[in-house]
Amino acid sequence: MRIAFGTDEKTALSDHVKRHLEALGHDVETLAEDEVWTSVGRRVGEAVGGREADVGVVCCWTGTGVSIAANKVRGVRAALCTDSETAGGARRWNDANVLALSIRLTTPTLAEEIIEAFLGNVPDPGESETIAGVE
Repeated sequence: MRIAFGTDEKTALSDHVKRHLEALGHDVETLAEDEVWTSVGRRVGEAVGGREADVGVVCCWTGTGVSIAANKVRGVRAALCTDSETAGGARRWNDANVLALSIRLTTPTLAEEIIEAFLGNVPDPGESETIAGVE
């Protein structure tokens, strides 16, 4: 899977997230690192919305800013997830295509669980009809 990655602050967690994505066998392209959160969200969102990446993963202090910025890009459904159940549900029921993580709240172990739940689910076709006009 092609994954666009960005973080507004290069930290041990953001490095861990990228390494974990690569260890899972994904092709990860870092599009923004140590840039303002609006730029991070926009750049990753544009890659996903433009179909240059299958999904995106974005990080900032709370995760809120990058998710808001990514969601401004047409075709992007970014979800801020703080646990694996939310991440799996966001992908399955909401067809989320960008995962937002909080650098402040997320531990490396929790990040792995969230990522695996997000990437381990596929959108439910019945749910996709519900959000078809929401872009």
